[in-house]
This record gives sequence, structure tokens and C-alpha cells, in this order.
Amino acid sequence: MYSILPAVVASIFLAYGLYVVCTKGFTRIGSSFLVLCITSAFWQGAWAFLFTLRDPHMAMFVVKFGYLLILFLPTSLYHFLTEICERTTERKYVYASYAFAAILAIFLLGSDLLVSGYYQYFWGYYPKAGLLHPLHVLQTVIVVNRGLYITYREQQVAELGKRIKMRLCIGAILIYFFAAVDYLCNYGIEFYPPGVLFIAVSLGVMSVAIVRHHLLDPMTVASTVGHEMRTPLTSIRMLAKGMEQSLPTLLEGYRLAVEHGLLAPSIRPDTVKQLSKATNSITQEVDRTTVVIDMMLASAKLDRIDTDAFANYSVVQLVDEALERYPFERGERAKIYLAVMEDYAFFGSDRLFVFVLFNLLKNSLYALKAASKGEISISTTRAGKFNVLCFTDTGAGIAANVLPHIFDAHYTTKKGAGSGIGLAFCHQVMAVFGGSIRCESAAGEYTRFTLEFPVVAVVAQA
Repeated sequence: MYSILPAVVASIFLAYGLYVVCTKGFTRIGSSFLVLCITSAFWQGAWAFLFTLRDPHMAMFVVKFGYLLILFLPTSLYHFLTEICERTTERKYVYASYAFAAILAIFLLGSDLLVSGYYQYFWGYYPKAGLLHPLHVLQTVIVVNRGLYITYREQQVAELGKRIKMRLCIGAILIYFFAAVDYLCNYGIEFYPPGVLFIAVSLGVMSVAIVRHHLLDPMTVASTVGHEMRTPLTSIRMLAKGMEQSLPTLLEGYRLAVEHGLLAPSIRPDTVKQLSKATNSITQEVDRTTVVIDMMLASAKLDRIDTDAFANYSVVQLVDEALERYPFERGERAKIYLAVMEDYAFFGSDRLFVFVLFNLLKNSLYALKAASKGEISISTTRAGKFNVLCFTDTGAGIAANVLPHIFDAHYTTKKGAGSGIGLAFCHQVMAVFGGSIRCESAAGEYTRFTLEFPVVAVVAQA
């Protein structure tokens, strides 16, 4: 009878995970939530079996085996919250927490220091805390509180849709905290462990946060809007090109008609000059907007990128392509020069790499404009285990307190003029390529981005 509840809840946990993955796909968020649900289901499934046993030897085996994934459960929750908050810099702490849980797992399976046997309660056998068990409890407190902290901080600066999702997750964590009452049973206090109910509710709230509010996710909205804007922008560009061919003839006809007294002047001379430049301006603005949309769409799809389509590309060729395609404003291209350009190949996506360069160009040009000075230099060199691309501007620079956060998703210092997606996108792309990107800067002097690519055998023709 006592095994029915954990058995049912184990099934619910699996259903939560599958529901989110089927609805949202194998994204970082969906996958980390599935891991959380699987560890929870394994825990409750093992306890459901344990509560039916009468054989002490089998009970001891299940106690050890069942506690194995419990050690990883708090970290899997922390991992999920890190992905929800898009804290890429937090992942090193997540991996460290997994490593610590793995060390505890060695003690669990190889000694009695973590679990030293079992208690026999009225509902069945239950694990008995060993000498090192408080370390697991301490880890749980630390990582769950850390997850709560980063989620709380994220919702303070998040857009409306994401803020709702963050607050639901905060509520879920607070409910999750009540499950800690089960630890008392590990120390000899006899009552039927109710924590399973709290965690079931907690994971249910999280699944709602992921799925129901997925449509409010900023990147999802951006992706939808981007797709909808493509067709009208293409039409506007075609019309502008048509006007570019016909407008000079019309304006020349208007000028001749006015000169010969066939038509009274009804258009101001400065307006005529503006009209002659209008079509080119429209085309440039459409091209600039199209580039922004393309980068937005690439950011939205980055966690589902097909690496099977990756190939070798020449870095110099793609730098040239990026400079040719970028929609520069008047005078901007002249501020960019190429320094040492050693060609090498990298393995990845030409499209994503060009978008990385677009983001760096956009940020550097903004810094030059803010400082009313400076220039941009790009260099590529071969260096040991990694090939390097350096992207330097001598514009406004980045403040020391801002520098550690520039690769965080949605972090921006451009009030009303930035989404905070660009550099996080660059960081993700370089990670997918197996490389890295780092930044050094001095406020008011310079900013340098260093991109490192793994060495590949040959330079492929893109």
C-alpha cells in the first residue's frame, strides 16, 4: 500500500519530462528538465520497490542503488535553472556540482560512509544516514539556494514573458524546499516521507513555466516576428529598386518642365535632392533590418543547430564576405582595416561565423560612435593548438564591472537600444565550433575580442 504513491509519482515525473520534450524539443532547457524528471522518477521508482521488500539483503542493495541518482537530483535542479536563466557562465559551477555528486556516489557504492544501512519503519525500509551524509545535505542547500538566487536576479531584469516564467520557477523552488523534510527520516525520525508530493507539485509548476509560457519567450516571439517581416521587407526592397531605376527620369522630366514653364514648381529644391537619395537609403535600411532579422532567427535556432552540416571554411574568405555584406552607414567601412591575415580553416558553419562577425562589427561601430573616435582592426594568426582571430576597436571600451557579464544572455548596457543577445550568441556559436571567445578591455581606450578555433588539417574552399 505504501509503495503506491511513489510508484504513481514516478510515472508522473516521467510524464512531465516527456511532455516538455515533446512540446519544446530537445533544447538545453527541455533536456535539462528531462534529466531532472528522470532522476526524480528513478528515486521514487526505487523507493516504491523498496517499500514492498521484506528481504534485508535485497533492501540494502536497493537502498544503495536507489540513493545513487538522489545524489545528482539537487544538481539537476540547479542545472535546469541555469538553462532557464541562460547563465552560460554558471555552467562551470553546475559541472563542479555534478563532479562533487560523483565523488559522493563513489563513497555510497564503496563504503558505508554516506549511507550506513537502513531503518525499518512501519511503511518499510528506508536509508540510514552515514558519517558523510551531511555533505550531501549541505550540497543540496547550497545548489538549490544558488538556483533560487540566480532565478530571482534574472526575473528582476527579464522581459515580461520571461519574468512570468522566472516567477513560476521561483514558486516551484520554494515548494521544492519542503521536500527536505524527508531527510529527517534518514536520521531515525519515523514518519511517512511526504517530500514526494512537494516535488511532484514543484516539477508540475516548472513544466507549466516551460510549455505554457514558451510562446511568451522573447526569442520565440522574435523568431515569429522575424519570419513575418521577411516578405514585406523583400517587397519594399523590390519597390525601392524599381524606384531607383525610374525616379531619376521622373525628376529630370519635372526639372525640364519647370525650366520651360510647362509646370509650376510645387516641390522644394531640397526635397528633390532628398528624393534622389531616398531609394538608396530605403535599400540600405531594408538590408540592415534583414541582417538583424537573420541574426535573430539564427539565435532562436542555435540550440537546435545541425552540426552534421558543418564543414571546413577559410576564415579569410568569410571575413571578406562579412565586410562585403554588412550594411555599413556612410563612412563606417573606412574605419576598418585588416592587419596580419594568415589564412586557416575552421570546422563549423559559414553562416553562423558571418553572423558572429556581424555582431562584433555592430558592437564596435556602436563603441566608436559613442566615443566619437577610434578604428577597428581585424587580424588572423595561427598559434599552437588554436588558430586565432583578433577583433579590436579603439572606441569607448567596456567598464571593469560590466566586462564579466557581457556574454550573459539578455545583458545589455545600451538603454533602449539592445537586446543583450549578440555576444551571448557569439559565445554559443564559438562553443558549438569547439572554440572560445574572450574579451579584454580598458574603458575609454580599447576593446579586444579574441576568437580561438581548433586547428583542422587543411584550408577548405568555402
